[in-house]
Amino acid sequence: MDRFVEQNSEIHPQEHAAPSDSTAVSADVSATELSAGLPSPVAEANAGLPAHLRDLTDRARTYVEAASSANTRRAYASDWKHFAAWCRRQDLSPLPPDPQVVGLYITACASGTASGSALGSTVGTPTRGGKPNSVSTIERRLAAIGWNCSQRGMPLDRKDRAIATVMAGIRNKHAAPPRQKEAILPEDLIAMLETLDRSALRGLRARAMLLIGFAGGLRRAEVTGLDLGRDQTDDSSGWIEILDKGLLLTLRGKTGWREVEIGRGSSDATCPVVAVETWIKFAKLVQGPLFRRVTGQGKNVGPDRLNDQEVARLVKRTALAAGARGDLSEGVRAEMFAGHSLRAGLASSAEVDERYVQKQLGHASAEMTRRYQRRRDRFRINLTTAAGL
Repeated sequence: MDRFVEQNSEIHPQEHAAPSDSTAVSADVSATELSAGLPSPVAEANAGLPAHLRDLTDRARTYVEAASSANTRRAYASDWKHFAAWCRRQDLSPLPPDPQVVGLYITACASGTASGSALGSTVGTPTRGGKPNSVSTIERRLAAIGWNCSQRGMPLDRKDRAIATVMAGIRNKHAAPPRQKEAILPEDLIAMLETLDRSALRGLRARAMLLIGFAGGLRRAEVTGLDLGRDQTDDSSGWIEILDKGLLLTLRGKTGWREVEIGRGSSDATCPVVAVETWIKFAKLVQGPLFRRVTGQGKNVGPDRLNDQEVARLVKRTALAAGARGDLSEGVRAEMFAGHSLRAGLASSAEVDERYVQKQLGHASAEMTRRYQRRRDRFRINLTTAAGL
């Protein structure tokens, strides 16, 4: 990395010059591809390819997209654009991947100098004053760079000392415990439900989303990815079955399929099953996505599935309207609630054996479940007194 830091004679600008918008980096990778979109390992079908192979190519691209979630693809695309833009400002090229360039980039991310277009008096020296990225953000950016490079057939060696040693130092110096979102407790949830209009389609949909998200301990994408039945849409992450005693959800996760049972509540006003049944009835849904966009001034239900970001917006909006954590300023409260607040609320409120909560949340370990339990008694087992002190 010294050859970049010291700017010695071994560096030739033309070797690392970033491409202009109209110049291809190589015969295979264009400047447009560098700065936008995600690459595909599936080659474009040429005009002479037989029809049955073109169909297979299209199907292969579909499987490539299914290999990662939409959120992951969006994050990786954004991170690659960020890296490519930084390289352009430093007169460097993002491809082929150079571990020393990547090492300097993650250093800039950690020091708060990776963003912005302003340059100092010396070319390649960004103006300081930006906000440093967190360790988790830097790790995600590094993963995105590695993924994008490998998809272009140019794998990045993340174990190279120019990357691994710098990343280890960043973790040691800047790592901090994760900032957890505030849990939505039952009393908070009931107050949030009271802020919704039960006579409007959007209000009925919001009630169903909040209650099923809380009672199922679901992630945002699991809420919006539900269908009314099995094999109804290509972008589904699961489906529901309405039974006499409750809802049975079948969900696809990172490690396979799992089932989540949501029993009926003690009151219709707070029962997730009744809320889902009411939404289905008034939205006149038969098949396809369970939670869809409401159009036509709130009078019609369209065919399009809701984006999972709507869950986070709904939780934040209703929590603020209900006055949750009213002892804090609105700005602070707005940062405390998100989609994970529902999962944390169930984990913190359900007074049952921990293993049942772990199964409901789909956690591989009890330790992960405990991170969600905001109310648990951390000193239930006191080793100090157990040792005789």
